[in-house]
Amino acid sequence: MMRLSSFLLLLVTVSFLSCNRTPKAIDPASAQAVKVQLDILQDSVEARWSEMQTSDDAKLRDTNRLLRELTAQPNASRQQLASLQYANDRLSRLRYNRQTMAESARIDAYDTAQDSLLRVVYALVPAQPEPGSVVAQLTTQIQTADTDLVSYRVRYDEAATRFNNYLKVHAAELEQLGGKYAALKPLPLFTLQN
Repeated sequence: MMRLSSFLLLLVTVSFLSCNRTPKAIDPASAQAVKVQLDILQDSVEARWSEMQTSDDAKLRDTNRLLRELTAQPNASRQQLASLQYANDRLSRLRYNRQTMAESARIDAYDTAQDSLLRVVYALVPAQPEPGSVVAQLTTQIQTADTDLVSYRVRYDEAATRFNNYLKVHAAELEQLGGKYAALKPLPLFTLQN
């Protein structure tokens, strides 16, 4: 009986202590609230960028796999396929990053190089690939990723625009926070700015 009473007392104490652990409210007009909101916006931008890059990386890998599969096709030109694999491998080094995308010519160059490569690759895919074959699956995956690119860029731009607008509206609070917050700059967008 003594054990049961001790256990109940312990349970009541733990419940009471956990109920009284409500965090202190943050003043929505404070610099601390601005910091929290900005961190959320940065996380959103980072997530959008990451999903776009992950999709593009998968497209490059699938293109490489498709080129390897095409070497097994009758009358395949191994020299041409090797050249295309080299061009596909170079694409990741040509790709823009979050700083270099401010130069729209860099994005255009990457898109043009990838589109040109894919046009040649698609021309090598048999007109009627075996349904369910690896070649058919990879071709579909690459085409889907290529189509999805526009929506990934739109979602990134939406998140980056919210971030940029927040920087403008709360410039004084960010300056007050100092450090990395005072040094934040607007992010470049895929959408051309006037």
